Amino acid sequence: MRGRTLNDAVIILDEAQNTTRHQMKMFLTRLGMNGKMIITGDTTQIDLPRTVQSGLLQALRILRGVKGIGVIEYEKKDIVRHPLVQRIVEAYNQREKESVAEFEAGLPPQQS
Repeated sequence: MRGRTLNDAVIILDEAQNTTRHQMKMFLTRLGMNGKMIITGDTTQIDLPRTVQSGLLQALRILRGVKGIGVIEYEKKDIVRHPLVQRIVEAYNQREKESVAEFEAGLPPQQS
């Protein structure tokens, strides 16, 4: 992909939460004239090693408010699967918050 310019194209990057910062920047800088990019990803489903920052998270922080860039964020209420899935997502999000708090407090990681 490096060195290419994608003119007159619509490019969709799916599962972008698993891109690295460098991959995301490379992708974003390929946009050519009359092109459009659509990036999708779920920031709660990042599968990268903990030491690797998600390119999607970085792009959201850096590019928010940049003219010509739009961001649509969905919430748990937007989940259209079984109603139980909303509660499952909520439980996992709560556990992740607890894990971050434990890490910041210097507590050993739990196996949950």
